[in-house]
Amino acid sequence: MTRAQQTLSVLLLVSSLYLSLYLGLVPLNKTLQEEVIPVLPFYALISFGCYLLGRLGLAIFTFHDVPEAHKELQGEIEQAKAELRKANVDVD
Repeated sequence: MTRAQQTLSVLLLVSSLYLSLYLGLVPLNKTLQEEVIPVLPFYALISFGCYLLGRLGLAIFTFHDVPEAHKELQGEIEQAKAELRKANVDVD
C-alpha cells in the first residue's frame, strides 16, 4: 500500500467517523452532540497548524550549519560579482 493510499484511507475513516457523530448515528449526550461535535474540525485544523509550526520551529532550532556549503556559496557570489564587473555593473 502506497503512502497516498494510506493517507486516503485514514482520511476516509476519520471523515466517516465524524459524519456518523455529526448526524447523530451514534447516541451521545445532547450537550456533547450540539456543542462539541460541530466544532471538532476547527479544533483539528488549529491543532494541525500548531503541530506544523512547532515542527518548523524545531527544525529551525536544530538546523546545522554546513561550512562546505558556506564556502561554495561565497565562491558563487564572488564569481557572479566578477561576471557583473566584466559587464560594467557596479556591485560594491
